[in-house]
Amino acid sequence: MSQPDANAVNAAVPIAEAAPKLHAGFLKNNLREYGMLISLVAIMVLFQVLTDGTLLRPLNLTNLLLQNSYVVIMALGMLLVIVAGHIDLSVGSVCGFIGALAAVLMVEYEWHFVPTAIISIAAGAVIGAAQGWFVAFRKIPSFIVTLAGMLVFKGLTLALLAGQSVGPFPVEFQRLSSGFIPDPLGGLDAGGLRITSMVVGALAAAALVFFKLRGRAKLAAHGMETEPYVFFLVKNLFFAAIILFFSYLLSTYKGLPNVLIVMAVLIVVYDFVTNRTTIGRRIYALGGNEKAARLSGVKTQRLAFLTFVNMGALAALAGLVFAARLNTATPKAGLGFELDVIAACFIGGASASGGVGRVMGAVIGAFIMGVMNNGMSILGIGIDYQQVIKGLVLLAAVFIDVYNKNK
Repeated sequence: MSQPDANAVNAAVPIAEAAPKLHAGFLKNNLREYGMLISLVAIMVLFQVLTDGTLLRPLNLTNLLLQNSYVVIMALGMLLVIVAGHIDLSVGSVCGFIGALAAVLMVEYEWHFVPTAIISIAAGAVIGAAQGWFVAFRKIPSFIVTLAGMLVFKGLTLALLAGQSVGPFPVEFQRLSSGFIPDPLGGLDAGGLRITSMVVGALAAAALVFFKLRGRAKLAAHGMETEPYVFFLVKNLFFAAIILFFSYLLSTYKGLPNVLIVMAVLIVVYDFVTNRTTIGRRIYALGGNEKAARLSGVKTQRLAFLTFVNMGALAALAGLVFAARLNTATPKAGLGFELDVIAACFIGGASASGGVGRVMGAVIGAFIMGVMNNGMSILGIGIDYQQVIKGLVLLAAVFIDVYNKNK
């Protein structure tokens, strides 16, 4: 063998040995992110087996999406609040209050659902602004402010509805939660495939792969660190396959629910904001070290204020979705929602100390909670034991986060 060939072989050996170490190091540093995804898949497989295939039947899958839509929507706002170093205990009460407000406007005052929805979301933003003002500018702990808000809006919901349920809503408003996208491409009869929904799912999968590839290429062009190609390829092909698979299952029933489209748009928007915008990076800086962020020129008070405004608006949207699904507003609407929303964020990887958390993590956390609720209900497990199990899962998730941080 010639000398240049020997040198090439000797140089290739360290590179070949370094690749597995690089992959192992990346996996270790991102274990929480990949672990949550693996956990969701494992839980779904477990309940699919235990329920004899009931979990992933199109009808049950549709119900699973509808039942967890408002949790996912609020989890997007709660994630930003938690990342900024705060908490919002009032989201369930605000959700119920806005549903009651919409019911009064549409049923008793016969308002059209469009101006009702606009007024309701604006009211939610104002509520968030009021609470955010106390937290950001008056330095009252968010736990106290939002605990007070939870009590206030529970009381206002009772007063607004006079202790009674109000409904039903106009059919157009009900479609926000119970409707499905139309099928102009000519879906088949009941039990057949909804062509339009399948096409939308295929386009979403293709768009995911395209934008992820383009984002990776931009990072590489600027010399920035990217995840190993094997992880990148497997992860994104897995997500694309999941989108296609669930689109097919839903297409065999009634197609894609309208609320799923709303959720998908919000997830894309918030993922972009948190990863690609200045305000998103500043929210993480605020939660990581408020004093350092302030000294760096970040207007920390205004930023914290805006996270609560955003949370109020999303809680209002969730309230509309929940009310549309029930087709009535009840005094107990929103009860306990804040617990599921906060748990979804923490299970999805958000840190209780702020500065850490991802949009997809919060979404995965929400669906972990949703699949557990749905699967345990199918199995006939009582609500008492369901609460025990969910509490233990939440405690385990936070324990792992604190353990890894201390380590």
